[in-house]
Amino acid sequence: MTVFTTQKEWLKTHRYYPFRFYLKEKYPFKVHKISLHAGFTCPNRDGLVGSGGCTYCDNKSFSPNVKKNILSIKEQVNNGVLFFKRRYGAEKFIAYFQSFTNTYADIKTLKALYDEALSHKDIIGLSIGTRPDCITDDVLNLINDYTDRYHVWIEYGLQSIHDRTLQLVNRGHHYRDFEDAISRTKYRSNIKICAHIILGLPGEDWEDMMETAQTISSLGLDGLKLHHLYVSENTVMAEDFFKGNVKTMKMEEYVSVACDFLERISPETVIQRLVGDTHGETLISPVWKESKSEVLSAITEELKRRNSYQGIKYIP
Repeated sequence: MTVFTTQKEWLKTHRYYPFRFYLKEKYPFKVHKISLHAGFTCPNRDGLVGSGGCTYCDNKSFSPNVKKNILSIKEQVNNGVLFFKRRYGAEKFIAYFQSFTNTYADIKTLKALYDEALSHKDIIGLSIGTRPDCITDDVLNLINDYTDRYHVWIEYGLQSIHDRTLQLVNRGHHYRDFEDAISRTKYRSNIKICAHIILGLPGEDWEDMMETAQTISSLGLDGLKLHHLYVSENTVMAEDFFKGNVKTMKMEEYVSVACDFLERISPETVIQRLVGDTHGETLISPVWKESKSEVLSAITEELKRRNSYQGIKYIP
């Protein structure tokens, strides 16, 4: 059992370590992420690794900018800065290259896009979403060069540590690719690392998901994004869902599993996301009546009910 020597602020409120608490501890001003779409594709779509993408992937369902005509990176940053300043009173920003695989280009192209995002005076950080099999040492060196001036994250989509699951959902890489990417990224010690995990993937039971939690915790990652499995239109998984081969969780089930998962995650790991979309025009299942904020509240309430918190079952 993890015992805290000092009382952490999030223990009093959320019972898990939210990203906004991390940012508040790090900066004396309000920081927001601005999601960007740089026009990248994915090696699991264009044939380099595979075709068709992951079976659950309908990128526009979780990347809002994909639904629109792509503006320049500068325009997207400017629009995001104006929106978050007016809506939330944000003062500084992290440029988040979110859609598809944001290291899937030559060094010159990547540097030009990253530099364009970072050229705005209110951008203080860079976050890059990518695949663990799509990160070369040259790209890591480029990204690491930004850490002298900016707060830098790489977000690796993993989803599960189990190769049979990765194969079933057509991820196009193995868990060993993730381990290799983590090792090479940690060698550049200034880059923060976040992993993406999906709970409720086809063929996985509670033990499989908890094994993922324990394994991820052992790697000493800086951040984690959890998503519940949801099925969107225009995906291979939608076809499997209608055939009865894919099941999704009820809200109460997900809350319970998410709490179980959090209990096994290091209390030093920042939770950047804890639930996927609960509503949307392309969403098929599960459609919960609760909003994201209500699901997050339910997770906190369940942890309180258990007298539990993130890391209580963490094994260093």
